[in-house]
Amino acid sequence: MTLTMKNTGLALAMAGALGSVAFTATAEEEVQKGGTAVIHMISEQRILNPALRASTGVYAITGKIMEPMIDKTYDGYEPVLATEWSGTEDGLHITLKLREGVKWHDGEPFTCADVSFSAMEMWKKLLNYSSALQANLESVDCPDPHTAVFNYSKPMPLALFVAAMPDLGHPAPKHLYEGTDILKSKYNTAPVGTGPFKFVEYERGQYVLAEKNEDYWREGFPYLDRIVWRFIKDKSAAAAALEAGEVHESGFIGVSMADIERLGKDERFTVGTKGYENNVAHSTVEFNHRNPIIADIKVRQAMYHGLDIDYAIKTIMRGYAKPGRGPVPSAGGANYTDDVPTYDYDPALAKSLLDAAGYPVKDDGFRFHLKHRPAPWGEYTQLWAEYFAQAMKEIDIDVEILTNDAPGFLNGVYRDYDFDTANGWHQFRSDPAVSTMVWLRSGQPAGTPWSNQFGWKSEEIDQMIDDAASELDSEKRAAMYHEIQARSMKELPVMFAIEHPFISVTSTKLHNHHNTPRWNSSSWYDLWLEK
Repeated sequence: MTLTMKNTGLALAMAGALGSVAFTATAEEEVQKGGTAVIHMISEQRILNPALRASTGVYAITGKIMEPMIDKTYDGYEPVLATEWSGTEDGLHITLKLREGVKWHDGEPFTCADVSFSAMEMWKKLLNYSSALQANLESVDCPDPHTAVFNYSKPMPLALFVAAMPDLGHPAPKHLYEGTDILKSKYNTAPVGTGPFKFVEYERGQYVLAEKNEDYWREGFPYLDRIVWRFIKDKSAAAAALEAGEVHESGFIGVSMADIERLGKDERFTVGTKGYENNVAHSTVEFNHRNPIIADIKVRQAMYHGLDIDYAIKTIMRGYAKPGRGPVPSAGGANYTDDVPTYDYDPALAKSLLDAAGYPVKDDGFRFHLKHRPAPWGEYTQLWAEYFAQAMKEIDIDVEILTNDAPGFLNGVYRDYDFDTANGWHQFRSDPAVSTMVWLRSGQPAGTPWSNQFGWKSEEIDQMIDDAASELDSEKRAAMYHEIQARSMKELPVMFAIEHPFISVTSTKLHNHHNTPRWNSSSWYDLWLEK
């Protein structure tokens, strides 16, 4: 049973409801080959291997160099390195037919051995999100060089497996990693893939350069000669580079909301949310439950009541958002429900809850003091941190903001636990089991970014998450996620405060852009630049 699914309608509807400006489809034009596309990156993660780090900051670059087994288009799921997929009725075996004639950038053939090695040694053991998803993966057999059979101890729904592949299904070359310390491999920052572009150079803090793969398996592609990703942390400088024609695209809300609105009126650019339907996000508040104050549910409820979410949506997100209703966003389709506990803005109630929890206002004017780490993912994460601190002050909680770069944030929150509260984003990827439930499920490998490193555990919710991940009946599975969503909003291990799409600013000189629902993370084999 080969599967092709179409599941973008709800995400598209959400983008429209949020007032997005869609990119306008143009008539077919004559392709101009060659040229260099220059892309703005707001932050730098210092790793370029999507088989080890599931992150938009990695996909945005290495998604053009290393390819997934399956990708997602507006017409459904698209074969990439896997050409067919099927599963047994009991959900214990999934078979992939692999594309023949594909070569790694060093000339070695791509085979099932690469898929088996990557799945067992990287996806299962080391890749954030995937380590939970593939926990029941027992082996990957290779009956021939172009067939991979995934064997599970518990059922793996085929639809879930396929939905995970665009983000959690990038194979790495076995011949370059086997027998080495995978986490310390030089190829994690100098990736070798099968994609339309080959890695050339990574200058820390400056740029990454990739050039055309002349031996790419899609005949006649890619169109571009090279891509340069420039790291520009200053949002005003990034906007200026766009206006000067030095940068062709800035994605994931990489410039200020004010500049997004201003450049949206400039005929040299297209501005909108199209191309992010598979990457809807939440603005989060993450709690360190090791702090006994934070561990008190009344305190977390009080903090939620102290936040004016509607005000934050209007001022920070300029209306491109709506209130979150737990870990699954409205783009989650049947797995989403809005029948959950909510927390209206009510500072008086917040203060009452804090009093009842035993935290009165002290002589210094505050009930207690917190260290807060904002993620450096762009202007709005910093503005959200500043608003959070301001709102907490209104209910007599002092918040110290600790600014940091990307490694500092990831290590400070997920490895060293050096925070009381933090804010960033959670990105939903088609199915709750792909990249969402790891925010709640305990037992994630220590230091794994964007996972439950918060010192919070519920054995009951852990079991619910495990059961939902292996449930083959879609209606029963949706009901399980509704219950998890409601329980999450009641217990507040993490606050999924605001649901929002991402926004890109793109030069009209770029063509065939934002033409898939995860475009910034995709391969760009058909992107071309008008001279």
